[in-house]
Amino acid sequence: MPSDRRRLLIVSAGMGAGHDTVAGELARRASAYGHEPHVVDVLRLLPYGLGAGLRRGYQASVRHAPWLYGSIYGALLRGGSGPRPSGVPLARLAAGRLTDLADRLEIDAVVSVFHLAAQLTGYLRSRGVLRVPSTVFVLDFAVHRQWLHPGTDRYLCLTDAAAAEVRRALGVPAVPTGPVVAPAFLAPAAGAAGWRRRFAGRAPGRPPVLLSAGAWGAAADLAGTARLLAAGGYLPVVLCGRNERLRARVSRVPSALALDWVDDMPGLLAAAYALVDNAAGQTAVQALAAGLPVVGHRPLPGHGAEGVRRMAELGVSEPAGDGAALLAALGRLTETGPERAARVARGRALFRQDPLSRVAGL
Repeated sequence: MPSDRRRLLIVSAGMGAGHDTVAGELARRASAYGHEPHVVDVLRLLPYGLGAGLRRGYQASVRHAPWLYGSIYGALLRGGSGPRPSGVPLARLAAGRLTDLADRLEIDAVVSVFHLAAQLTGYLRSRGVLRVPSTVFVLDFAVHRQWLHPGTDRYLCLTDAAAAEVRRALGVPAVPTGPVVAPAFLAPAAGAAGWRRRFAGRAPGRPPVLLSAGAWGAAADLAGTARLLAAGGYLPVVLCGRNERLRARVSRVPSALALDWVDDMPGLLAAAYALVDNAAGQTAVQALAAGLPVVGHRPLPGHGAEGVRRMAELGVSEPAGDGAALLAALGRLTETGPERAARVARGRALFRQDPLSRVAGL
């Protein structure tokens, strides 16, 4: 990184926890390099309470009516050659507040980690209103159309395939940097021993398998999947996020361990046998960094299903279409087997470079 101090504006969104987690890590890295980061939630920049309404609507749909979100994804976000509605009309409602903020803080570069923010900053750059370079860091394995705006100066992507897709669609620079996680996920985890003791006390001899439902606890029949895993000889450890109703429901499964919000994710991942994932989001990325195999099962419609499919195509995870396939996939991931070692190596190979070096390069 250049030695001169720069002010970075990182534009995130409080949709679950993944975008804010990445924004926080980018801000930590910027500070470590001697720069001055500022993080803003694009939803808070929208007027008339629209951002809060979007958040509540999305949360309700993925929790209670995922088919509805799947329909919205197909209509608005999925790629294709036909005409689709643009996110620009909504995004530009936040234009004045974003440009005022950038001017007041004397920002040198903007980094967006949410697709609505990408539409906003791309629009402002194309109009010449945003006078500093804009980078979009695409956090999804599957790049949907609302991430894409030709006004963006540079895209950073998780994979070569995603970067090539952006270049084909827009003709702008796109660089595969790999995902971003905190350093603790890539190092030996001090908290792993405590988790192992807890698992051994709960179910001696049973490999602990994590079931992820994201920060909002959105998943299909986690209790049923937990029963299946328990019958197969595993300890199901269900990550319920901040969904207390889900935790109460899973707690009624005698052989499952239901967890609420977990602060020590590096230790938990290091102590587990595998992760059963349904969204290809930040929990899956953290598992890849920690060397934990990932199996995709019952993915959420929309970007969840697309992301799980792309991860499987990369060979960093395995899709399991039903309960039998899930048990078979877990059975192949023996602790010392070559398949597990190869899967772990491919997952860790995704982490290629620090995205902030590309931001500073602008």
